Amino acid sequence: MKNQDIVGEALASVLPQYDRPWFRTPHLLELNLILIIPLLSSAVAGYDGSLMNGLQSISEWKQYFGNPSGSILGVVNAAQSIGSVISLPFVGILSDRIGRRLTLLSGAIVIVIASIIQAASVQYGMFVFSRVLVGIGSMLVVQPSPMLITELAYPTHRGKYTSAFWTMYYLGAILASWTAYGTQKHMASSDWSWRVPSIIQAGFPIVQILLWWLVPESPRWLIANGKREEAEELLARFHTAGDISHPLIQFEMAEIVRTIEMESQAAETKWSSLVKTPGNRKRTFIAVCVGAFAQWNGVAVVSYYLTLVLDTVGIKDSNTQTLINGLLQIFNFIAAGSGALLVDRLGRRTLFLWSAAGMLVSFVIWTACSAVFNSTQANALGSTVIAFVFIFYFHYDIAYTPLLLGYPTEIFPYSIRSKGLTVELLSVYSSLIVLAFVNPIALDNIGWHYYIFFCCFDVVVLVVTWFAFPETKGYSLEEIAEVFDGPSPVTSGAVFDKTVKFDGKGEHIEHAA
Repeated sequence: MKNQDIVGEALASVLPQYDRPWFRTPHLLELNLILIIPLLSSAVAGYDGSLMNGLQSISEWKQYFGNPSGSILGVVNAAQSIGSVISLPFVGILSDRIGRRLTLLSGAIVIVIASIIQAASVQYGMFVFSRVLVGIGSMLVVQPSPMLITELAYPTHRGKYTSAFWTMYYLGAILASWTAYGTQKHMASSDWSWRVPSIIQAGFPIVQILLWWLVPESPRWLIANGKREEAEELLARFHTAGDISHPLIQFEMAEIVRTIEMESQAAETKWSSLVKTPGNRKRTFIAVCVGAFAQWNGVAVVSYYLTLVLDTVGIKDSNTQTLINGLLQIFNFIAAGSGALLVDRLGRRTLFLWSAAGMLVSFVIWTACSAVFNSTQANALGSTVIAFVFIFYFHYDIAYTPLLLGYPTEIFPYSIRSKGLTVELLSVYSSLIVLAFVNPIALDNIGWHYYIFFCCFDVVVLVVTWFAFPETKGYSLEEIAEVFDGPSPVTSGAVFDKTVKFDGKGEHIEHAA
């Protein structure tokens, strides 16, 4: 694809021209390798979020904690989300006050401590407490990471990297599911079958702690906190091999400074800013919808209660259940990666619409097959349900994995980006808390009939997506403000003139519109 199709003509006109691919360009290779460290935050969340699915299939874990079911099982599954919600009012403030990178470090340390407590748990209450602590730490690593990536990434890489962020969730999920499969198979008569996966939970955070010193601070955070020269040197180091006078650096600095100045002059950055203007209300509505749709579309039934879903179609063997879970996570990783690669080619809106339509159709067929299986107990129908679980996940993964945080991160201007992401994450985790309690009770009491609700909800997802989700492909980060606020935004984002051109010395030349 051409650069102007990815970032717009104005930004593309000042990009350096290289005669080799980015991975053979030292400063771009260094930047992309460094960004893997915050990118791993979603793998941390993926391991934490998928671990309970694996543990529920391990007989020793169920026996050790008295075979929890219904609301008791709901509590332990909701504990992580409760921890995340507890930390939400503070993590945005922390990210803006002490910076993105220090917030990331604090979260990794909390998860390591929580993993030790979880692995050493001797009673149900201690295990639940550790899961709450995991949720707090998980939010501290997840919330600042997409902002770090978005605000550091090379312009033409931004869309792919922000889309890849939540795709890495499944890297953690793969490790969690296959660890549970291995310990269930080889340590079936020992407490270590569930304690070992709890210990490995600290793996990704430890990697982040060891490599944290390599991660630079966000240039936008530096400028907002009076460190303009440091931000300029940072952008030049990673975007133009140290050339501060390059037109790209002048363009980026002018764009960031203008945006921050306009926002600070227009209004103080308060929570009320999220609903103060029509553009911001639309942004906030979309963020809440993306967060809620990502859970209420039916995926939370499988992501936390795959064991119960498999029970309803006659698959109750622990080894088989953990094997299916492991295969599903590998499939999810491939599907989500495919979606991330298509973000700049197909666009955000197209992927959301494709996802919504695909989830609706596959969930309807899944529900119908479950209903017939309930009457006939035909093995073929049980296998069909499993197939459509995979098909449903494919359509979920192509949009709601790569764009879950990438899309809201793009649409919010700097001054409310942190708060906007916090609102979206609140939508995600509050939905998870409710569903963690409701799902096991509903599945125990009404079985496949519960799926009808999600079929109806997926209709709502498709309709809202069609009417409310705009395309952001082909815009620079600051230009996206125009999509929501019009060509001359006043309170959200900078006024950006696409007719401004830069000469070779970094000076810009004004042209009449």
